[in-house]
Amino acid sequence: MTGDIIAIGPGKIELLEAINETKSIAAAAKSLGMSYRRAWLLVDGINHALNAPAVITSTGGSHGGGTALTETGHLVVALYRRIEQESLKACQSDLDKLLALVQSSQAGI
Repeated sequence: MTGDIIAIGPGKIELLEAINETKSIAAAAKSLGMSYRRAWLLVDGINHALNAPAVITSTGGSHGGGTALTETGHLVVALYRRIEQESLKACQSDLDKLLALVQSSQAGI
């Protein structure tokens, strides 16, 4: 079903990035320490939730098969990473304060 709502978080983004790098769901899964089945289910969920697929696959042949991110897949990764960076900038002061509390509490241990 196109348009299902799914959570996009660091794990799915890392999977998309690994697929982009390795050109293979199996190799991407291995590089992230997950099963092929888990990676395939995540990709399938992402593809069905978006208006257009993020990942396309081609079956083998004389040149073998392959997997690639689509324009939508590249956009999802870029937008997620931009949101991540902008969120960090917006929260940096509070993160620094939180880290100072954690560091000062560990100093007394």
